[in-house]
Amino acid sequence: MYPKSFQKLIEQFSSLPGIGPKMAERLVLSLFKKDQDKLDTFAQALTNLHDIKPCAKCFNITQDNLCTICTNTTRNRSKLCIVEEPLDIIPLERSRAFDGLYHVLGGTIKKRDSSKLTTDKLLQRIETEPITEIIIATNFTTEGDMTAMHLKQKLAPFKIKISRLVRGLATGSDIEYADDMTIRSALTNRETF
Repeated sequence: MYPKSFQKLIEQFSSLPGIGPKMAERLVLSLFKKDQDKLDTFAQALTNLHDIKPCAKCFNITQDNLCTICTNTTRNRSKLCIVEEPLDIIPLERSRAFDGLYHVLGGTIKKRDSSKLTTDKLLQRIETEPITEIIIATNFTTEGDMTAMHLKQKLAPFKIKISRLVRGLATGSDIEYADDMTIRSALTNRETF
């Protein structure tokens, strides 16, 4: 029905999470209607994704060796917030309730396999950085809860204050989709874990 290049772009968009074939078709049709300058800008932005990589310290996304949060000298270096994915940092930052550093796990424990998470790097950070409090900000899902319990066990020998977001976030909710006030409430009212 469509030319091959058009159909291939639809397939690429529909391979992204949360985008089905109909939405992908609408996106490609929208791009098709854009002028050449806007298409070139869009294509360049996609090409520039090659420059994005994980931060060497916290595993947030960055174009440099360290992300802007890790290089920010005004951040409280004694507090560390552990999140599942880089997208979880955005609503936490938007809430303006947390001024510490982050550590991105790269996912959750699935079927008790934690080998792909950045837990070992996290433990190295705790040994070498002046961290006095850890906030576990995993999602309130079965996998997020399992991951939080796994982290609690791994962190127990360090004798550091460990808390977890609680009030304001419903069970089964993702931090990525929470509003600013809910995040602020969850951070402010965190409980010792």
